[in-house]
Amino acid sequence: MAELKGRILAGKILVKPSEAEEKTSGGIIIPESAKEKPQQGTVIMVGADKSDEPMEIKVGDIVLYGKYGGQELTIDGDDYLLMSQSDVLFIS
Repeated sequence: MAELKGRILAGKILVKPSEAEEKTSGGIIIPESAKEKPQQGTVIMVGADKSDEPMEIKVGDIVLYGKYGGQELTIDGDDYLLMSQSDVLFIS
């Protein structure tokens, strides 16, 4: 992954989604058309605090988010999600 240039606006985060599962726990290979969009990823960049909401997420955090959360972006051939801190459901 290349070094990203730029900055994120206040209250926003940039997430690199995890890879979709290739197999089920039973060993069945999942075809490309049936794979579900991952709902977790690693935080790559964070914006500043908003005036009414401090930024609680840090770079490197693993976050869980809703199925339709965030705006999909492709930067230098890599897929990312740009979302508000409020779209995050869980931080690990």
